[in-house]
Amino acid sequence: RDADAVAHVVRCFEDENILHVDNRIDPLADIETIETELILKDLETVQKRLDKAERAAKGQDAFEKKALEVCRRLAASLNEGKPATATEPRDEDEALVIRDMFLLTNKPSFFVANVKDEQLGNVGEDPLVAQVQKLGEERGVPVVVISAEIESEIMQLAEGERAEFIESLGLDEPGLHKVIRTGYTTLDLITYFTAGEPEVHAWTIDRGTRAPQAAGKIHSDFERGFIRAEVMKCKDLFALGSELAVKAAGKLGSEGKGYVVQDGDIMHFRFNV
Repeated sequence: RDADAVAHVVRCFEDENILHVDNRIDPLADIETIETELILKDLETVQKRLDKAERAAKGQDAFEKKALEVCRRLAASLNEGKPATATEPRDEDEALVIRDMFLLTNKPSFFVANVKDEQLGNVGEDPLVAQVQKLGEERGVPVVVISAEIESEIMQLAEGERAEFIESLGLDEPGLHKVIRTGYTTLDLITYFTAGEPEVHAWTIDRGTRAPQAAGKIHSDFERGFIRAEVMKCKDLFALGSELAVKAAGKLGSEGKGYVVQDGDIMHFRFNV
């Protein structure tokens, strides 16, 4: 329940040496099974909250009366096989009740189609993958195609050998990178960087975050005493080779409290507390 998103990993390959719990390869049925299990778990959570609200509502607690109402609607919808996202909150109190339950079917999701390595070269012609992609299109849900077998092999290689192995397979990058990017897109997250002599650190923030709040991800003092941020773009640093060269080219910016951090920004915060 602590997860921010749900990735449905479904099998899209035949292999007589790898058993399937239902003895058949049907990614759409697998997705339906997973979703049913999540709905049942959410129904259990909602029922507990509903029972609590029923007891509290007897004492004329206005908030708990709203909680009771929204939990009843949620329970009815879940019992019909619908996800929690199908129940729209009618006001902020109801939205708070739903958020506080951390319902699994209220989280954003995407599909991961797991294929054999020989399928990666012709994913567009694979009928099982096509089924998952069609469902993704219908729902507006991203679909990532990877080979878990290959990903496992990549992780067992030394860092210096991975790029050559990936290239030998005709791939541009590991599938795990695609999964991570899709997760970021699904959650509307971006990354900014801080860099010093010892290390470069990546910080994950919500898209649309302003500079002081981004600084607060590092330490609350950075946000409280924020003065300004020196900002350069990754692409400029890679192209020009050094921070001095970026500055000399006039591409090192000085931004104030209203600056909205962009994906790939490299930032140095000035603050005083």
